[in-house]
Amino acid sequence: MKNIADIIESFIIEEMLQGRDNSVLVQRNELATRLDCAPSQISYVLNTRFTFERGYMVESRRGSGGFVKILRVEPEQVKKQEHIPSINEILEYWLAHRMITIREAKLLSYMLGILNNSEEEKREVLQRAMEAMTSRK
Repeated sequence: MKNIADIIESFIIEEMLQGRDNSVLVQRNELATRLDCAPSQISYVLNTRFTFERGYMVESRRGSGGFVKILRVEPEQVKKQEHIPSINEILEYWLAHRMITIREAKLLSYMLGILNNSEEEKREVLQRAMEAMTSRK
């Protein structure tokens, strides 16, 4: 028998696969009601299973009419090949799927290019930059 976290994750992935743009928009309370669980369980799944390392980016807006948008940030074929995408591959994918603008892609590429860090460290910087760009603080 699946636990509630597995059920929530499966539901979100199914919804994402039905769409065409590798994203899904959900309301936390509505989803909790639909799956008969607490909103905190939805938050737990979003924080642990839909992470940047797993190929997702989560954008959240709180308050009335709040939502959670989950974006797939890595191409499916890259994940299947067990290949870790380069910074440029990630940026090209995001650009092709209109997740960032040409200007943002060029700026991120330039900034990451001048860093004297490993590819892994650059990926961490890219993750923090995307989180900062999508947060509503």
